[in-house]
Amino acid sequence: MSEVPTGVGAFLKSATPPAWLEAAIGRLPELLLDHANCEKKAASSALSIVFRYPQYTKLVARMSRLAREELRHFEQVSKLLSQRGVAYAVVPPSAYAGSLRSASRGSEPGRLVDTLIIGALIEARSCERFALLVPRLPDDIAGFYRSLLDSEKRHFEVYLDLARDHGKDIEERVEELATLEADLVTKPDQIFAFHSGIPIGRATIADCSSRQTM
Repeated sequence: MSEVPTGVGAFLKSATPPAWLEAAIGRLPELLLDHANCEKKAASSALSIVFRYPQYTKLVARMSRLAREELRHFEQVSKLLSQRGVAYAVVPPSAYAGSLRSASRGSEPGRLVDTLIIGALIEARSCERFALLVPRLPDDIAGFYRSLLDSEKRHFEVYLDLARDHGKDIEERVEELATLEADLVTKPDQIFAFHSGIPIGRATIADCSSRQTM
């Protein structure tokens, strides 16, 4: 049994709804496929911070290391997909990350601080969902997700620590963005994805863009 780490649970404004968990258990190929793409996008997001803010030595070093870990996770999920006979496919971005980023401020240093807070929220939600899924998954996937808990918690902490390094009194902004994030994962959603809300149909992200993923 895996429990949601205390710091992660306290940071998130709402727990993942049971209905999302039930959908995830019944749609493992889609879950793994979207998870693989999430890991790849997480690496890309970390690298984009490296390129955008090269003047911040600590930020660059920690994001570079985080990007390498995310790529390793991508490779591991891709291996699980292959073992299960699920063809890899590119999955278009979900509304979740896009909605969070659209709420980000456009000028500095607010833009950087918001980017880092959003990174913390995404990593925290990933960690929470891994923990909730572990007891319900086949052994191979459960073992892998259990192994990710520590790294996802650490990534959440890295993003939040860096946000505090680059912003003053960020708690009000954390509250605002965490409230938006909680709304995104608890409301009905037309699609199913790793970070979607409660799916109300069988559509996947790829279906919504007229692409076949399975």
